[in-house]
This record gives sequence, structure tokens and C-alpha cells, in this order.
Amino acid sequence: MRHLVTAAAAALMLGVVAGSAPAGAASAGHGGTCARDLLFCEDFQRLPTGGPSTLKWGVDTRNGTLNVERARRGNQVLHVHTVDNGRAFLRVDDLSVPGSRLYGRMRLRVDAFPTAPDWAHFTLVEATGSGSAEVVRPIGGQYAPTVPGTFWGVGADGGPTGDWTNWRESAPVAEDTWQCFEWSLDRNGNRVAVWINGVANPELTASTSEHGGNDVPFVLPAVDTVKIGWQLYQSGTTPAAFDLWIDDVALGARRLGC
Repeated sequence: MRHLVTAAAAALMLGVVAGSAPAGAASAGHGGTCARDLLFCEDFQRLPTGGPSTLKWGVDTRNGTLNVERARRGNQVLHVHTVDNGRAFLRVDDLSVPGSRLYGRMRLRVDAFPTAPDWAHFTLVEATGSGSAEVVRPIGGQYAPTVPGTFWGVGADGGPTGDWTNWRESAPVAEDTWQCFEWSLDRNGNRVAVWINGVANPELTASTSEHGGNDVPFVLPAVDTVKIGWQLYQSGTTPAAFDLWIDDVALGARRLGC
């Protein structure tokens, strides 16, 4: 894995002004609604507790587990647990995205992020599809010992731009607190954009010519598969295991809000 990239991030994408939110969008909090026009939605409320039992989505794990748990006030969430450099993903296949834009949303609480080894790199959302070999990672990050700190960053792997995570010091992670993450993948200009708690983060972007990889143009695939969960790519981690809780997952052709 190649670990440190400091290429300049693109300006704010998709015409969204920093701090703006779609009409009716609330600050981070439990939404628990699944509109009919969404491509995928899961709030875990109707699933039995324990290991996943559903035909809506699949499971991709190695040294990791997924469990539906009852949280406070009777709300149900997905508990993701991995050991060392394991992985545990909810996997949505066979997406058919109308138009050029795919939007995603999830609520997230991470117990603790890695502080070892140096440059420990993790992914929470991964998108793949036809037309490009890029494995796109709109939500992920890295531990940077030179700062030191752990920061969010857009990344990719497997394609002509190589393996990169464009972490930004202006986007530090927050442990043990619920946050709402939104992302968009727009094939017009190959643009990736991220919002945290309804606020646009223009530093967490990528585009055809501005990204964390080499000088080869970045090309988004026509996404048909999205994985949401956790993967860490280096062994010998601190902590030795990772726990996070995910809720209100949705994918659609419009921005979803929190």
C-alpha cells in the first residue's frame, strides 16, 4: 500500500455551498425512514437481532462479524466488529443507477480509530462497477504519525491512479460519537464529494484531474456494487480490534440529507 499523498483537493463539487443542506434535511440524528424512490435503504428496524438475516444485502467478512443490535430507546443498529486487519461489510449488489450521480448516507459511531501501525489505512465505504477498474473509497481515512493524528480522506485503489488516500488535517476523525456521513459519486467530471453532519467538506473531494493519485486521470466506474462497514489494510494494529455501529444506510439518485 502507498500511504501518504498530499495532492490538492478539488473545489467544492456539484454546486453545493459549504454548510448547505437539501430542503428538509436535519442535523445528524436518527432518520429511520425509507422513501420509495431510493435505490437501497436499511434502518435495521425490521431485522431480527443477531447475525444478518435478510435478502436485501449480502455480507463480506474476514476476521470480522456483523450483528444487528438493539440500542438505546429501542432503535436497532448494525454492529461491525473486526480484529486487526480484518474486514466486515454490508454489501449491496446489482444497483441500477439512473443518470450519472449516486448519493449515499449513513449514520456512524466508531469506538476507536487506529493509532498504529504508522500510516494505518481504513475504509468504511467502497464502490465498484463497470467502465473503470477504480475501487473508489469516498469514506475512509488514515493514521498519520507525522502530525500525529487520524484523518478522513477520499481514496481509490485497483485502477490506473494507483493506491491513494488523500487524508486532510482539516478533517480529523471523532471517536465514540454519532455522526452523519453523506457522499456523492458523479461521473460528470468523475467527482466525489462528502458531507459530515449535513455540512459540505470541500477538502474531501476528488475529480478527473485533482485527486490523490498519480497524473493519470481519475475515472469513476458506473457503480453497481457498494460495500459499507470497515476494513483496515495493515496488521499489528492498536487497538487490536475495532467496533463501530451503523444506522440509516441509504443510496439514491438524489442527495438524501441527515
